[in-house]
Amino acid sequence: MWKSVIILSVTSLAAVETALGDLIEVIRGTKKTIDVCVFTISCRDLAQELVNLHENGVVVRIITDGESINAMGSQIGTFRSAGIQVRHNRSSFFMHHKFVLIDNAVVINGSFNWTMQAVTGNHENLLITNNMNICNPYEEEFTKLWALYAPINLTN
Repeated sequence: MWKSVIILSVTSLAAVETALGDLIEVIRGTKKTIDVCVFTISCRDLAQELVNLHENGVVVRIITDGESINAMGSQIGTFRSAGIQVRHNRSSFFMHHKFVLIDNAVVINGSFNWTMQAVTGNHENLLITNNMNICNPYEEEFTKLWALYAPINLTN
């Protein structure tokens, strides 16, 4: 069984680059689908990886918090310009998840928002696993939120 834990902690620039590189390597392994459910996304490196996947035929779907869409550095506009499907909540309550589902078979989950602050300044963690007992509930949650945040279901 494949599993990994990535700890992002600013002990040195090399450590940051290695941890981010490890995460990017996992993302680059996507073959068919990647479902991203992350509170805020402003890290350009990670955003570019998703755009690259999309341009290479991978189905990329993103769920994020509605209030984070217009935050400084948000990459949501980049995704939408590239044709990537993005959905968000319209509630005063946060969509605060931080998980990714790759090919319905690998989950990345932890404290990590996709921001440069998380990469270079925060103490963060990510668990990466292909244990289907863990993956299945994340797939169910993503499917539920994807339907809930469909444009037809959102009202102002």
